[in-house]
Amino acid sequence: MRIDILTVVPELLESPLGHSIVQRAKNKGLVEIHIHDIREYGKGNYHQVDDYSYGGDAGMILMIEPIYTLINKLKQEREYDEIIYMSPDGKTLDQPIANRLSCMENIMILCGHYKGIDHRIREHLITSEISIGDYVLSGGELAAAVVCDAVIRLIPGAISDETSALSDCFQDNLLSAPVYTRPANFNGWEVPKVLLSGNPKLIAQWQEEQSLERTARLRPDLLKKE
Repeated sequence: MRIDILTVVPELLESPLGHSIVQRAKNKGLVEIHIHDIREYGKGNYHQVDDYSYGGDAGMILMIEPIYTLINKLKQEREYDEIIYMSPDGKTLDQPIANRLSCMENIMILCGHYKGIDHRIREHLITSEISIGDYVLSGGELAAAVVCDAVIRLIPGAISDETSALSDCFQDNLLSAPVYTRPANFNGWEVPKVLLSGNPKLIAQWQEEQSLERTARLRPDLLKKE
């Protein structure tokens, strides 16, 4: 998989995409992440990328020309399965979206900044818009990093135990059952005895019951998706 990220603040992405599972996936050659500085395509000697909005609203807007030039350049080099814009009014990221994106070959992610981007980019160049929640960040960079992490960990080989990702929360619209490790008794706090029984059938039944109970109590909205 190849992911191209377009941003005016590339430094924000260095740490989130340089560690843990994402870095291991890059080291294994499972994913390439290329970060492109929109300012390199800015106008004039100062590489201008933003301007005031028509209508007199407060705040600056990312201009259409630099983004168009960069997107067009990348599209001439390869075909993209999705050109995504990180936007607070996009479709909220969930596990099915991450699953779908993980099967793609080439993805482009555009990070907004300031008050947003010229809307014509969204109308004519973007194929999908994704939000990570109903709140506003200073830019789309951290949101893009969240998408990358959610997607890359699903690529076969990115996680040592590939079955681990299949049992994550939300894969079946349920929260995961509680998990425990040694010691079995700490300060009088004991691990449920069924997990120490060595009986896979009883353990699986307990985990299913716990998963359903926790989902009904903490996230009943997930059960309505069934």
